[in-house]
Amino acid sequence: MSTPVLRISRGAFRTNIAVVRERLGSSELMLVMKDDAYGHGLDWAVREAEAAGVTWFGSYDIPTALRIRASTTGRVYAWAPSSQDEVEAAVRADIELGIGSGDYLREVIDAAARLETTVGLHLKIDTGLHRNGFRPEEWSQALQIARDAEQRGLVRIVGVWSHLAEASDEEDDAAQQVFLSAVRQLTEAGGTPEVLHLTASAAAWWRPELRGSLSRVGAFCYGIRSADGPELEGVSLISSLVATVDAVEGDRVRIGLGAFHGVPSTLRGAAVITPSGPRKVIEIRGDSSLIEGWPDAREGDEVVVFGSGAAGESDATALAERIDTVGEEILTRLTPAVRRVVGD
Repeated sequence: MSTPVLRISRGAFRTNIAVVRERLGSSELMLVMKDDAYGHGLDWAVREAEAAGVTWFGSYDIPTALRIRASTTGRVYAWAPSSQDEVEAAVRADIELGIGSGDYLREVIDAAARLETTVGLHLKIDTGLHRNGFRPEEWSQALQIARDAEQRGLVRIVGVWSHLAEASDEEDDAAQQVFLSAVRQLTEAGGTPEVLHLTASAAAWWRPELRGSLSRVGAFCYGIRSADGPELEGVSLISSLVATVDAVEGDRVRIGLGAFHGVPSTLRGAAVITPSGPRKVIEIRGDSSLIEGWPDAREGDEVVVFGSGAAGESDATALAERIDTVGEEILTRLTPAVRRVVGD
């Protein structure tokens, strides 16, 4: 059995970062690196991004943030609540934390007190998505607790943030008003937030009026467009998934890529690119797949499952749209059995 390869381009990654930063204008980029940099491998990506001028790195969880910290002296942010041990590790590593509940706020303050240090906090106001965050009626009390800890030197209120539902422009506009009201309450309470971040990839790209001083962008920097969304001008997928023909079986060929590598079996019927152009996937098995054959097919021929190079290739989101999911899932499902090769 051959080994499938995810070929990754440093150059495409650098270009995407430059395009995104230009698009954001005065809003600074926080490069989101969840799920091992969207399945591309975190360690090289941190170093490459820092060399490209990125100074803020975002992580969903603290363990990933600690990995980021090992590769950069830049600012690192983790927004998911975590255990006491992980919180203490984050505080020691100068990782800034997103706070969206009273219990977690007290847990982080207590950790800073035990360690006799100061931790940077980003307070989250729930603007309607209901994905964590203080409800507007809880905000005043949260500010009181945080400001008291700030005056005792245990925390710095670095920022205010939220997630947008991105269900409609009208709902996002209403969310922005909730967000700005929360910021005003903080400043009236004596807080001086350094950064405000409301938008992630899609809203940061298409709704400049919603951007704060910081924008969290992940998928677009890797070239992964939104499901059912338009192409991103100047941005391309930084990786191609390539498999090798292991056997020619009559009018079909077998390639060394299957469900054990993280490819959803429901992708049968999708087109892949062969040396003779597009061919459909007939069946996805455990460690292999059958695709339609072509004249002169031979063992060792390469088949591109997705990428952004040859004419006719699908991107990851095009495959995702076939099975009603998002492009990043196609990449993050790929298991360690798929070899990652990072090139120029």
